[in-house]
Amino acid sequence: MQLPSHPVLPCAEAKAWEAGRLKDEAAEWAAMQRAGATIAAAIEEDFKEIGGLPDDARILVLMGQGHNGGDAVLAATALLKNRPRARVTIHPVFSTGSPRPLTQRARQEFVLAAGNREEPFDWQSAQASSYDLCVDGVFGMQFHPPLEEPAAKMLAWVNTHPRIRLRAAVDLPSGMGEENGGTVFRADFTYATGIVKAPVVAESNALYTGRLRYLDLGFFAESQPASSSRVLQASILAPLAKLRPAQTDKRTYGHLFVVGGSRQYPGAVLMTVQAALRSGVGLLTAFVPASLVPEYAAKFPEAMWVGWPETSAGGLAATGVELLLEKLPRATALAIGPGLGAEPETLSVVEAIVRNTNIPLVLDADALRPEVIAAAQGMRFICTPHAGEWQRIGGRAGLRPAQGEAVAVLKGPVTRIVSDLGRSETGPTYYSFFGGPVLARGGSGDLLTGLTGGLLAQAPDDLLLAAGRGVVWHGLAADLLARDKGQVAVQTTQLLDYLQPALIHAAHDSP
Repeated sequence: MQLPSHPVLPCAEAKAWEAGRLKDEAAEWAAMQRAGATIAAAIEEDFKEIGGLPDDARILVLMGQGHNGGDAVLAATALLKNRPRARVTIHPVFSTGSPRPLTQRARQEFVLAAGNREEPFDWQSAQASSYDLCVDGVFGMQFHPPLEEPAAKMLAWVNTHPRIRLRAAVDLPSGMGEENGGTVFRADFTYATGIVKAPVVAESNALYTGRLRYLDLGFFAESQPASSSRVLQASILAPLAKLRPAQTDKRTYGHLFVVGGSRQYPGAVLMTVQAALRSGVGLLTAFVPASLVPEYAAKFPEAMWVGWPETSAGGLAATGVELLLEKLPRATALAIGPGLGAEPETLSVVEAIVRNTNIPLVLDADALRPEVIAAAQGMRFICTPHAGEWQRIGGRAGLRPAQGEAVAVLKGPVTRIVSDLGRSETGPTYYSFFGGPVLARGGSGDLLTGLTGGLLAQAPDDLLLAAGRGVVWHGLAADLLARDKGQVAVQTTQLLDYLQPALIHAAHDSP
């Protein structure tokens, strides 16, 4: 099954696909207007993470000759609409020739809308100026290096200017493709308009692209080309926002077992349980060190807490395995790992559980060990490693399901989901552009494990769907948290309060 997503295409294929849909100037102009409006709306949302774009904003637009320049100018026009005190400087970044006709048309529309709110650019005053926003519309996907001197000078200046609050690239950061240390615009956000072009998801370009946003302009409304790389859409969550059937009960929505925790790391499994309780799962049983149960049960009585015999150091002792296996037939999914620690006896417990279960698994944190992954061969499991854990388990080569199914959620600034690992033909790689630095704090992965486990328990036959929904839900809630509370002065568990708003957001944006 293919998840709700759109293809990521090489630049040449993206150009051809656009040309097949924008067959005349009227269609091109309509697409440019949609691009400008959606870029402006996205900037408005993302600027909330640092307090919002002010009414008296100063905006610098770097305009190229092509349609990217027109998109950037139209975005600035849209941002001016409700800001009578804002000022915009549009700086053409080319030394010869003229802008394309539609870019000139965009410029003319801006002049009509801006009135006296346009300010000229000159190098002397710009050095001391402050800008809330710089929009890069110099080059698009048809850029071919090398950069001419005026563009190189301007991009280098913008990259190092200390008083620009947010740098936004339209489609691709200008200069991308330069070799041997060439100058490239360094964006805080790159807004991929219409089609995500392959260079923006290349890890080698992450320094320039910053955070990625995909702006759907309707290019795939009727059909899509095949692609091994795809970008996930928020619409994957829309079914979760619908009314549930009236004739249901708690057993309808699955039973998740969670195994984790230790006296050394008591908080991780608690966060996993909290997130799982918010996932919509019907029943949840948590197996944790016995000494933790009274406190945990008092805090979250919705879960059923089972005390596990402890080692002398406070980890899970081997004598508890039979306790779990006895109850396991009740579960529809099992999540293992958060807060377990690395005691040899506890790790042997995890391996024994995995070898003796036949329900789908979510493996995270301390359960991500080569010996555990080996025990899971032939099973159906999701693993959720960060970069270090991915390396520890041997990466793609370490995941070779013989007759089972493996889905890996590779956590990072852009989270990737890969499936059918180890087979001759793997599934597509899915990219999630949701989330951001607000997730760069302890416990965010534990919340993802709980969400994913709860979703898997509700739909145990579809590992890929559970992984995709978990990642998008987690990331979109993080975006809403950061826009409401900022990136810095927040706690990880505050994300939980944005899970329901994320569903509403996804349902509103879905076709």
